[in-house]
Amino acid sequence: MLESALIYMVLLRILSGSLEITAAGLMFKFNDLEKALAINSLLALVGPTVLIITTGIGIAGISEKISYLKMVCLFSGVLLILLSLKMK
Repeated sequence: MLESALIYMVLLRILSGSLEITAAGLMFKFNDLEKALAINSLLALVGPTVLIITTGIGIAGISEKISYLKMVCLFSGVLLILLSLKMK
């Protein structure tokens, strides 16, 4: 049987992927570079949010199986990924 944390992670990723595909369709439909950039900017907010939430759900699901130090390391890794994306 699947764990509830895994189900939530999968559903969130399916929703995120559906938003990406919908955004691509809208960009194609509008056929306008400015609107495409606006849509892409909204997606830039969705991606990191989904990453943080799915990581949080996953860590919460295995919290009794891993140490506090490992949880801190995992969240630090996610934070470093996000910081590296912001750097020039």
